[in-house]
Order: sequence, then structure tokens, then C-alpha cells
Amino acid sequence: MRKAGKFKNVWEALADTPAQAANLRTRAELMFKIAAIVKESGWTQAEAAQRCGVTQPRMNDLLRGRVSRFSLDALVNIATAIGRRVRVEIEAA
Repeated sequence: MRKAGKFKNVWEALADTPAQAANLRTRAELMFKIAAIVKESGWTQAEAAQRCGVTQPRMNDLLRGRVSRFSLDALVNIATAIGRRVRVEIEAA
């Protein structure tokens, strides 16, 4: 982690490099969208876990936003398991 100072966003404050910050931000965004789908669908954690192909404790981690416990690969797999397609968009910084 970096020393205290001014940062553009929370992810830059948490990460050591811009690449790590981008990875954290992307994982958090994907987790937020998956959690929204679970909520909109009205699934319990157990139902969501079964549909996503993960355990209920793992689903709990996702719904509580524990970003450090998920890789981008794992989140893409979860999104795919519930019938979603993940698109990547690259934009200027």
C-alpha cells in the first residue's frame, strides 16, 4: 500500500500500481453487477450459489464485496454461469 496522500480514487489508494488499481476497480464493478442480478432475481444466497456454481460462503463473500477473494477469471465464470456475457471496454485514462 502507498503512503497517505491524494489519490484519484479509492482503488489507487489501496493499490501499489495503476495496473493493480485497475484490476481492483474492474473486479469490484463486476461483483457489484453480479450482486445486483442476484438481488433482482430474488435468489437466496444458497440459490445464487447453486446457480453460480460456488459455495454459499463464497457467494456471501461476493455479496459482501470482498474483492480480494475473487479473481477476474472467477467473476467471469460466475457471470457466465448465470447466463450473462462479460464485455471488456478499454477507454482512455
